[in-house]
Amino acid sequence: MKLLNHGLLGCSPGSIGRYVLLPGDPGRVPMIAELFEDAEEVSRSREFCAYTGTLRGEKISAVSTGMGGPSTAITVQELAHLGAEVMIRVGTSGAMQKFMEATDLVITWGAVRDEYTSQQFLPLSYPAVADLDVTLALCEAATELGYRHHIGISQSKDAFYAEHQPERMPARHKLEQNWFAWRKAGVLCSEMEASVLFILAHMLGVKAGGIMVAGPSLQSLQNLLKTAVRAIEILIDRERGGAQ
Repeated sequence: MKLLNHGLLGCSPGSIGRYVLLPGDPGRVPMIAELFEDAEEVSRSREFCAYTGTLRGEKISAVSTGMGGPSTAITVQELAHLGAEVMIRVGTSGAMQKFMEATDLVITWGAVRDEYTSQQFLPLSYPAVADLDVTLALCEAATELGYRHHIGISQSKDAFYAEHQPERMPARHKLEQNWFAWRKAGVLCSEMEASVLFILAHMLGVKAGGIMVAGPSLQSLQNLLKTAVRAIEILIDRERGGAQ
């Protein structure tokens, strides 16, 4: 895959770790980097911000994707080109089930491809699913830390306000019917990036997972990030022979 010099992320070769956490918001990257050792900013360009540090002696990065599928696709492709091997989406979402609370974590093993970016790479008949090892590590981390969490499917969409204010949209009835269908089928949350990440990860031969929180309070975000970092520690330890 031929990329622009330094790509759109502005990251140079060797600046990104094998493990990468992917928030949408560039403002959350420094917050994630506080959980690393020796972290420093390695690039900042448009909606993309990248910090790299270490965790258990392994280089690890946090890189913002921006909001939605197109910028996420750019991020994932460039990170894979730079040597990233495991990518985990960490972000906020909207809860879709009544039993969910705002502080709940959602670990996604799959995503509804209700967006168009991923269709530029693979047809809709190809499922958007996460890597099993990454998903299990996230589940283990959330359980170990004692955070209430759910495991299931998210809905990845393009239009943020279409479902928040469907009555204002020309396609109101279709939007409402789809929303009813996703909820009836047990979809846990609505967000904008997971399906693109999963599709691109399979296409590029890297591992990917997703964990989100149902509400964006400071405490829930901290729980989210601690869980993701602990999951990476679990993956690193297993790769080295299982010692934790």
